[in-house]
Amino acid sequence: MTTATFAPQDLTKRVSPGTTVRNTLTLAWRNLVQIKHNPMELLDLSIQPIMFVLLFAYVFGPAMEGSVDKYLPIVIPGIIAQNALFAGMSTGFGLNTDITKGVFDRFRSLPIARSAPLAGRILADTVKQAWSMLILLGVGFAIGFRLKTNVLALGTAFLLLLTFAVLFSWTSVYIAMKVSEPEKVQIFGFVVIFPLSFLSTAFIRSTEGIPGWLAWVMNNSPVTQLVEAMRGLLVGGPVLNHALIALAWGVGISAVFAPLSLRAFKQRA
Repeated sequence: MTTATFAPQDLTKRVSPGTTVRNTLTLAWRNLVQIKHNPMELLDLSIQPIMFVLLFAYVFGPAMEGSVDKYLPIVIPGIIAQNALFAGMSTGFGLNTDITKGVFDRFRSLPIARSAPLAGRILADTVKQAWSMLILLGVGFAIGFRLKTNVLALGTAFLLLLTFAVLFSWTSVYIAMKVSEPEKVQIFGFVVIFPLSFLSTAFIRSTEGIPGWLAWVMNNSPVTQLVEAMRGLLVGGPVLNHALIALAWGVGISAVFAPLSLRAFKQRA
C-alpha cells in the first residue's frame, strides 16, 4: 500500500501587487462583515463620540467660551481628531485579538500577501473611522455646529483625517505585534494617546497663557497641526501649512512603525 504525499505550498513566493490589493480588500471586507455578528463594536464607535461631544460642549463650553455655540467651532474639529487617534487603537486591539485566537495562524497557511492581514485590518478600521466622523458631525450639527466653508472643504477634511489616521495606526499595529494580550494595547492608548491629544489645541482656542515650554510642545504637536487644519477646513482659517505638517508627521510615523510592524509580524510566524 502506497501513501500519497503532497508537496507543501511555497508560502515564501512573492505575490504580485494586484494580488496583494485583492487579498487586502478581501480581508478588509471580512473585518467589516464581522460587525454583523458583533454589533456592539459599531455601538462603541457611535456612543463614545456622542458622549464626548455632549460632555465637552455642555460642560466646558460655557466656562471656556461663554456659550455652547461659541465653543462648538473649537471643540468639534478637536474631538474628531482625538477620536481618530483612539479609533486607531482599535486596529491594534483587533489585530492582537486575532493573533491570540489563532486566526493569524490560518492566514499564514494561505498563499496570500504577508502584509494583507495587517493592511486589511487598517483599511476596515478606516471605514469605521469614517462612520465615527459622520456621527460626530451629525451630533455637532444637531446641537448647533455649522459648516462655514463648503462641501469640497468638508470632503477634504475627511480625506485628511482618514489619511493621517491610517498613517498613525501603524503605531498600534506595532504594539499589537509586541504585546501578549489585547488589553495591553488599550493601556498603550491611555498612556500615549490621552497626553498626546490633550497636549494640543484640540479643546482650546490658543496656547496663550500657557507656560512657554509647554506652549511650544503643544504648538508643534502633530495633533495640533491636524486639528488646526481640520478647523480651517470646517469653519475657516489657515489650512495648507498645518495639513502639510500633519501629513509629514504621519508619513514619518508610518515610515518608522510600518517596517517594524511587518518585521514583528514575521517574527511571530
